[in-house]
Amino acid sequence: MNTAKTLLNFVLAGALLGIVVASWMGPAFLGWYNETPYATQTMCNLPDVIRRTSASLLTYQATGAGIGALASLVLGVLFVRRASRRARAQAGQTPPAAPPPTAPHATA
Repeated sequence: MNTAKTLLNFVLAGALLGIVVASWMGPAFLGWYNETPYATQTMCNLPDVIRRTSASLLTYQATGAGIGALASLVLGVLFVRRASRRARAQAGQTPPAAPPPTAPHATA
């Protein structure tokens, strides 16, 4: 159960990071992509442009969340495998426990 919690934490952190990166980079890309060539003025249907731009930004955020979740899942699996390998190595190197005393010592 601990492994599942660790992997879920990695996936959620990666998804959040992907959303943040897409939200940060998305508007700059959308501005560049929707810019008119040769600096000419154009008449446009503003509600349609806003709708398409918002849909594009949400799509980029969802894509960023998916990519971040997948990448961090891979990192989480590597982290869990490395931690379990270390735990097994440390368990094999522990010194054996001292045997219990066989007879009580007499005190005078």
